[in-house]
Amino acid sequence: MENTNKFHVPSFEIDSRIAIIQKKLQQNGIDGLLVIQRADLFYFSGSAQNGPLYIPAEGDPLWGVKKYHPRAVSESPLQHIIEIKSIREMPRLIREFYDHYPSVLGYELDVLPVNVFQFLKKLFDTHESADASDLILATRMIKSDWEIEQLKNAADLSKQTFEYAQTVIRTGLSEMGFAGLLETFARRWGHEGMLRDRNFQPGAYPWHILSGPNGGKVGVLEAPASGQGMSAAFPCGASLRKIRPNEPIMIDFGTVLNGFHIDETRMFAIGSMPDDARRACEAAIEIHDHVLQKAKPGMPADELFEMTIWQADALGYADAFLGPPGYKVSFVGHGIGHELVEPPFIAKNRPDRLKPGVVFAIEPKMVFPGKFAAGIESVFQVTPQKVQLLSMTPAKVFYA
Repeated sequence: MENTNKFHVPSFEIDSRIAIIQKKLQQNGIDGLLVIQRADLFYFSGSAQNGPLYIPAEGDPLWGVKKYHPRAVSESPLQHIIEIKSIREMPRLIREFYDHYPSVLGYELDVLPVNVFQFLKKLFDTHESADASDLILATRMIKSDWEIEQLKNAADLSKQTFEYAQTVIRTGLSEMGFAGLLETFARRWGHEGMLRDRNFQPGAYPWHILSGPNGGKVGVLEAPASGQGMSAAFPCGASLRKIRPNEPIMIDFGTVLNGFHIDETRMFAIGSMPDDARRACEAAIEIHDHVLQKAKPGMPADELFEMTIWQADALGYADAFLGPPGYKVSFVGHGIGHELVEPPFIAKNRPDRLKPGVVFAIEPKMVFPGKFAAGIESVFQVTPQKVQLLSMTPAKVFYA
């Protein structure tokens, strides 16, 4: 694998995204969209430099860059990139550039802090403010052929990281020490370290490594198992617990390469694994493979979710599936791309359909409190004909 650090989003990709969001703005009576959040900014401009991007319902976008204008110009194919000292300049620039001003302005209200939104609302002083976050996420949900290729590159790096994990895992290494080895390896080949996540509470991190009884610890995360973590201040993910032989070890590792995310989980063991843990791992893989066989374009997300619930029950794991009784999560998968978690959500009562271009992670996991966790997570791609694996890491238990 070669990492040249010469990644650029092509102009045809940006042009297509702008055209799609503009059509959605027009359909919803929104005159313009103000993009602030970093993942959305990168998505629509091809650069993550700092400054507000204004996308009108018709016409070319206008990007006011505070820092750093020369890099924004070199990274983004947008035609109108203006250096500004303050966002307070944008209302005037919009009036001058378009000869009119939006009456209805859309914002990313799912992520903007209230204080920031109140400031922007007063600054732009439009007749009406609208929440455009669903329109943005719906645009991002359908991946282009070019984006699929970028996700495949990230999947290849994830595969290599899991293969590397099999060579360096050893008895006596702490969960966090092991995580550090994996992250160091992945960063050497382009992993950007910071996973992007729209949820402002937990933060996104790549070192979700849970060994033995730490896999059976429920906690703060909206996930089947949180693990021990490093302290009460960060009570999730890897801890300083020493890895031991003949126990199940869950590695849930998030990869981000050139802004594209892959989320995979595989089970490991040094030596062997107790029979009950091995059987649970095999059941999770069976559910995973059943999704691959039965999922199809057009299927509602909640139907796919219920299918995994039914199969877990048929295999005898209803109590442990998606968390212990009383603490189960209501989803078994999520979209993925420019952020670690995106629509669609493979969840209870979610009617989102598996449209061609959708990329999603499926993570059938089981938690046995005080004992261990078992599971698997892979990334799937919806094509016009079928649902197929985008992940390249073998769907198996890794033994060292």
